[in-house]
Amino acid sequence: MSEYIHKSHNVTALRYHLVFAAKYRRVVFDDDVENVLKEMRLGIEKRYEINFLEIGTNKDNVHFLVRSVPRYGVTKIVTMLKSITVKDIFKRCPQVKKRLWGGEFWTDGYFASTVCKHGDEATVGKFVKNRGEEYQQLHSDFQPGLF
Repeated sequence: MSEYIHKSHNVTALRYHLVFAAKYRRVVFDDDVENVLKEMRLGIEKRYEINFLEIGTNKDNVHFLVRSVPRYGVTKIVTMLKSITVKDIFKRCPQVKKRLWGGEFWTDGYFASTVCKHGDEATVGKFVKNRGEEYQQLHSDFQPGLF
């Protein structure tokens, strides 16, 4: 599978590290819940343009490494994943519902970070900065802010 997603008018490499915690930080992620999440990923990947690169659970939270297209912002991806996964988890893992009350599985918040295999912030920042300097040298009429 290519590391890039090729569309008619763009090529992207958007990767996000997402962390969702269980409501009340309850310890609900056991092998059964992790298996449900891993099985569900196939259906989500077919329906939406989101690819799961990794899924890992801790006792009270889950980490996803996903690749997506620009059509979906981070908030949309989070909302989709939370709403789709909770239904199957409650249905297929009834023991989880007993540990939570109020019928909610996820906390309202989440952690999101972009991931780049082509370099960290300093490396990419230096690359971008140097491209601007090269452009200025080639075009003496360059004025920042015109783009």
